[in-house]
Amino acid sequence: MTTRSEQLLAIRPEIPSAKIFDAMSADELFQNKTLRPIIKMQHDLFIAVFNNYIRKRKNVFYDLNIEKQLAYVDNAIHKDMKFRNSVKGMIIGQFTTEEYELYITNSSALNKRMMNIVKERIISSLQLFTKPEVLKAV
Repeated sequence: MTTRSEQLLAIRPEIPSAKIFDAMSADELFQNKTLRPIIKMQHDLFIAVFNNYIRKRKNVFYDLNIEKQLAYVDNAIHKDMKFRNSVKGMIIGQFTTEEYELYITNSSALNKRMMNIVKERIISSLQLFTKPEVLKAV
């Protein structure tokens, strides 16, 4: 029977560009071995969650120009603690026990890294956030 850790590691995507070097800091190693694969795996979920975030805030996002949309994403990720904690939970919930033990040794710096990666993924997917068409009464 496989363990939870083995199952979690088995479903993560490989990221060939996430290089691992001996000279890397522990945080950078954790980012490339753990955070990036988890965030890539959870990408579709983050898109759905951000779509819901937009909808819950009365779709204001759709009326903003691109510069203000980028600021909106930044604000959601870095300043909205409820949203930020929700996203962190989606990532931390995919950690193995061993990874969690590493994470708690420097969670503040690792949280910054994970939020920046999520922010960049959402920004690179801005075209997916389009205003839903309003159904017209016939």
